[in-house]
Amino acid sequence: MKFSLFMMPCHDPRENPTLAFQRDIGLIHFADELGFDEAYIGEHHSGGWETHPAPEMSLSMAAATAKRIRLGTSVFSVPFHHPFYLAERMAFLDHLTHGRAILGVGPCSLVTDKMLFNMENEALYPMLHEAVDVIVRLLESDEPISHHGEYWQFDDMRLQLRPFQRPRLPLAMPSAATPANLKMIGKHNMIWLSPAGKNRPDVRRNWEYVEEGARAAGHEADRDNWRIATYMYFAETADQAWDEVRAGIMREAEYFSAIGLQGHYAEYEGQPFSEFTPESCADRRDWVIGTPDDGIKWLEEKLAETGGFGGMLLHVPEWTDSQKWRRSMEMFARYVMPRFKGYNAAMQDDWLVIQQKTSGGRIAYDTGGRPSNLTTREPNVGQPVAKPKVASGE
Repeated sequence: MKFSLFMMPCHDPRENPTLAFQRDIGLIHFADELGFDEAYIGEHHSGGWETHPAPEMSLSMAAATAKRIRLGTSVFSVPFHHPFYLAERMAFLDHLTHGRAILGVGPCSLVTDKMLFNMENEALYPMLHEAVDVIVRLLESDEPISHHGEYWQFDDMRLQLRPFQRPRLPLAMPSAATPANLKMIGKHNMIWLSPAGKNRPDVRRNWEYVEEGARAAGHEADRDNWRIATYMYFAETADQAWDEVRAGIMREAEYFSAIGLQGHYAEYEGQPFSEFTPESCADRRDWVIGTPDDGIKWLEEKLAETGGFGGMLLHVPEWTDSQKWRRSMEMFARYVMPRFKGYNAAMQDDWLVIQQKTSGGRIAYDTGGRPSNLTTREPNVGQPVAKPKVASGE
């Protein structure tokens, strides 16, 4: 299973933006040290809170010292850009990162950005679909291509710099329920960023749409490309974790409610913000606030619910100070990630056997000087490790 980091990023507008940007880049470096597989940054242009206007520039800076983590946009608001320009910039980033770039795309979900660019809602998804088809052709083609669509028209355009990854760098897209988007994810074998939440439709049915899109394009959908996204925050105890993030949760909920996303936190239609609590927001959005054991339990339940997926996308908001967030991320990397990557299964198994064979503070030895019966156990005794129905790819 892969583990990814996602930052909108979302910063209090009272802060110094220069310091916030440096903190974001530093968090990607920290994730790289902890063994995270991917990191994503979004594109936003207005609203005061989400302030990275050019995610590929942030990722390029991160790539200068990050050693292994893959770096993606999540997402470029595709209707704001000519498809050739996006393809070219990301092919360039792919070379700068030695093949670690991921192009995340979307229609734009920030209402103030739509207003800024004077975009009509009904045009966003058709523009997205047209542009993605063009981008894929540009990234994969050695020859010039022409396109005469509803929103873009051009003749004989070709990337002079093809991507470092062949046949192209991977694409990614978030989608909660729109069948046409899910089918497009399957069609182009994209990484599906699937948001958690108790108001989301049935995820198994959504995966069927992805499979339909893949079959129509002549290939099979790969569950390794499915990421489940949520927030997790850990401390030594659940009470401590909640004490550290309650105020931050409400700050973020106030911002998202102000830009028209109040329904994501509501328990019933039209619920006023005054009735929201940190606990009700976390419950509605299916977040995990507690200890690493709570995170393990959540992931095991999601594996059972979905039938298996390839990774988790961990949102990193600024609900509390950066040192506490780093501690939470470290706890995630130390205790949650190895459970699902299988790094420490044998070690836990051996320790359990030693405990079972210890009597009076000592292990019984046979006459040959070897620990008695240490090799007669069943593997993974007492280990309720989740076994997804799909290979992890690790």
